[in-house]
Amino acid sequence: MFDSKTPLAERLRPANIDDLIGQKNLVGEKGVLRKMIEAGQVPSMILWGPPGVGKTTIANIVANQVKSPFFTISAVSAGVKEVRDIIQKAGRLARAILFIDEIHRFNKSQQDALLGAVEKGIITLIGATTENPSFEVNAALLSRCQVYVLNSLTEDELMILLQRAISTEKKFKNKAITFTEHQALFNLAGGDARKLLNLVELVADSMEGDSLEVTNKVLLDLAQQRVALYDKSGEQHYDIISAFIKSMRGSDPNAALYYLARMVEGGEDIKFIARRMLILASEDIGNANPTALVIANSCFQAVSVIGYPEAEIILSQCATYLASSPKSNASYMGIKDARKLVKDSGDLAVPMHLRNAPTRLMKEQGYGKGYQYAHSFEGSFVEQEYLPKEVSGTRLYNPGDNPREEELRRRLQLLWKEKYGY
Repeated sequence: MFDSKTPLAERLRPANIDDLIGQKNLVGEKGVLRKMIEAGQVPSMILWGPPGVGKTTIANIVANQVKSPFFTISAVSAGVKEVRDIIQKAGRLARAILFIDEIHRFNKSQQDALLGAVEKGIITLIGATTENPSFEVNAALLSRCQVYVLNSLTEDELMILLQRAISTEKKFKNKAITFTEHQALFNLAGGDARKLLNLVELVADSMEGDSLEVTNKVLLDLAQQRVALYDKSGEQHYDIISAFIKSMRGSDPNAALYYLARMVEGGEDIKFIARRMLILASEDIGNANPTALVIANSCFQAVSVIGYPEAEIILSQCATYLASSPKSNASYMGIKDARKLVKDSGDLAVPMHLRNAPTRLMKEQGYGKGYQYAHSFEGSFVEQEYLPKEVSGTRLYNPGDNPREEELRRRLQLLWKEKYGY
């Protein structure tokens, strides 16, 4: 039984397969999951799909209909100890089912802890993820699981859900709520059943009167103050990561922390955040502070191992360091200019003295002839031609205006002032 404080989405969660809306390819009359659930033979599986499409509901249906001990944990808060405790309990029982919500949040060691138990049949694993399991689930564990893809609910399916909520929930009957327009509701829900039901409940709790007509404008006005400000799969995802990167590029650690917090609060993939900082460390800082790339790479490795919630500390350290570092895009511009040069000039011949000569015939043809080994000369430098003759003297790397690259510029002036104009 649920009390009045239980969210509508939880109160209306289907307990059997016939009540589940959507995913007909999996749970319809001929659906592969329906057949397995009804037969009581459920394999280890990964349920992959966007939020609010039925992943947890399917796991609960399995728990209700398959006669096996059922355990459930969230990868956000659980660790290896909790996993091992459940495996130990399952070992004393008949075959048990373990549901792990947001399994992509488990790091490698946490996922590895599941391998033996899944392989030996001690547990049947059901993992739910919003992220591509090919990237977020260990290959060894993935090979032991079936992957089932769940889709966003269609507008027709959302309409069925809306009608079910209004016709079965007492608070809606009492207020006689009527949605005279639906497009705003469907747009805001975005195929997410949970989001739709949250919006419907918001309407019921916010509007006064016994007979209520809900238009698109009414819904948008109500939702404006309450709908989440960050959506991993929507426009906010791109806007906020863009603001995060531009804040670090603009040397503002305070703004960078603000947008980082927005992403963390919204449940953004920590490896996605770390990857973007890794790119920025080279693209926007580069040789102005080469240590930035080392720190960003260490950040990516660390958050991959640690996971939420402690990963936010490492992300914060990296973001503030990158934001506070001197900036240079000289390397980034250099490769852009080099690619343009290659595209414009075509496949130019490599100078003969730079070519490799692994065979006698190549040596006889002059491959490698005349090459001067830099370390055989004072200062490990000797001036010789390295570019194809057609583009000889083309300068592609222009050191930035910062202390570290000024030092590089002075060295290049000593070596190549005449040839490249440093």
